[in-house]
Amino acid sequence: MEPAILIITLACGMLVSRVGLPPLIGYLVAGFVLFLFGIEESSLPMLEQLANLGVTLLLFAIGLKLDLRSLFKAEVWAGSSLHLLGSMLFFIPLLKLLGLLGLEQLTGLELEQLALLAFALSFSSTIFAVKILEDKGDMQTLYGRVAIGILIMQDIFAVAFLTISKGDIPSYWALGLLLLPLAKPLIYKAFDRVGHGELLVLFGLVMALVMGAGLFELVGLKPDLGALVIGILLAGHPKSSELAKSLFYFKELFLVAFFLTVGLNGLPTFSDIGLAAILVLIVPIKVTLFLYLLTHFKLRSRTALMSSFTLGNYSEFGLIVAAVATSKGWLPPQWMVILAVALSFSFLFAAPLNTASSRLYQKFQSKLKRLEKHPLHPEDRPIPVGNPRFLILGMGRIGSGAYDELRARYDGEILGVEHKQELVDFHISQGRNVVQGDASDTDFWEKLDRAPYLELVLLTMPHHVGNQFAVEQLQLLDYQGKLSAIVKYKEDAQSLSESGVHSVYNLYEAAGAGFVEHLVKELLTPSGAAPDNPHAINRKNEANALETEQKG
Repeated sequence: MEPAILIITLACGMLVSRVGLPPLIGYLVAGFVLFLFGIEESSLPMLEQLANLGVTLLLFAIGLKLDLRSLFKAEVWAGSSLHLLGSMLFFIPLLKLLGLLGLEQLTGLELEQLALLAFALSFSSTIFAVKILEDKGDMQTLYGRVAIGILIMQDIFAVAFLTISKGDIPSYWALGLLLLPLAKPLIYKAFDRVGHGELLVLFGLVMALVMGAGLFELVGLKPDLGALVIGILLAGHPKSSELAKSLFYFKELFLVAFFLTVGLNGLPTFSDIGLAAILVLIVPIKVTLFLYLLTHFKLRSRTALMSSFTLGNYSEFGLIVAAVATSKGWLPPQWMVILAVALSFSFLFAAPLNTASSRLYQKFQSKLKRLEKHPLHPEDRPIPVGNPRFLILGMGRIGSGAYDELRARYDGEILGVEHKQELVDFHISQGRNVVQGDASDTDFWEKLDRAPYLELVLLTMPHHVGNQFAVEQLQLLDYQGKLSAIVKYKEDAQSLSESGVHSVYNLYEAAGAGFVEHLVKELLTPSGAAPDNPHAINRKNEANALETEQKG
């Protein structure tokens, strides 16, 4: 039956992807289809093990990407905490009311059970948010970073619940885990030596499943918490991002098993589907609460709205919480199915909402601006540019080199734009004129002051989507100067040229030419002439002798 499981899962995932929704909805549907064929979770013990691995690797990956400093921003830690509290205060009486009105799934539930459901419904989907932000090229925008920070805080709340739900008193040896940071130099040394291939993947699995999950379980703590902690410990290493990418498909594949197990819990009844639909009708309340809180923390109304739309759904972590609660007997098993259906419906609601988010903001801009609190957030204020002659969008290594060359060769003001505040601070310390902003975000262009004497814009951002977007925004602003951009692939160069970019620089092609130029300069010319070889010396001596003989 195993081939049939794979085929059904693949088919459902592909069908859902074709309509622009996350494949995980297809995996949930595949679980229901398999249940129809008489397959139950108890008959597939390996599937449950893979599902647990998926959750563990998900938390490990979150830890790898976690910048602890971002969690200390008020809009992140306070915004997520207040939203959790507000959601529970809203959902508990609402669910109680629905039970009193006669919905059988809620009739007779105790306050503690209603609180558990409210807790599960307060989360937003990390998988959905990341997909939406990546598709729009907005991962590094302010609203994207705020949304991801809030999601990470929610994930931490979920991990805390999973740890408490274990119910066992940890061993005294658990105190020894406080010494883990002392092992950081040894772990980093091993990290340096594993290279970039399969050893890197194996190292990540050992860290997540042995050093993290295994060690924490050994001392009586929740394994998932150990994976998160080890991930955070590795987050500061230069190769942490590469490790996260290497483990990405392992994590995604194992999470398929988790969503299948949800579907294998049983089919939803018409009553369950009706309740799930009611829960989805409440999602706008979640969005409104996020919008109010984020504007209260002095973000612009557009930033707050875009973040709120990204978070306007239910979460796979809500399913994980429900899975633990049902396995412990704290909730009736049917709630796994109800929440799975509500999750799927919320994605159907959130996908078009996020697509239309910019148009909705433009339509209701005047009303939304009334929510703003002044002075605005430091990262969300208008961007003063002065009167530059040259503008560089993206101040990485290429942008920095271009800045220094322009400064050495030409007169006139130069302005660099970089989205990472730490890089902005570094450039300022080096005497460069750089401001914080993300040129791949529409909001950046709305906040940017006009520069009437701008002659040249250099697009040196690492992603083609960002550079292409910047070209479109400059055209909307009726920019009449020259445009130059870097690309990695020929098709990107053609796309930018067709968009009106005057000069396109292919990094890979130019690297070969630059390498030869370096060889000529460093190896083939001691001070302008190529080094001699014995045959060349002999020919030269013979020519000199013949010339001397002729003169004689």
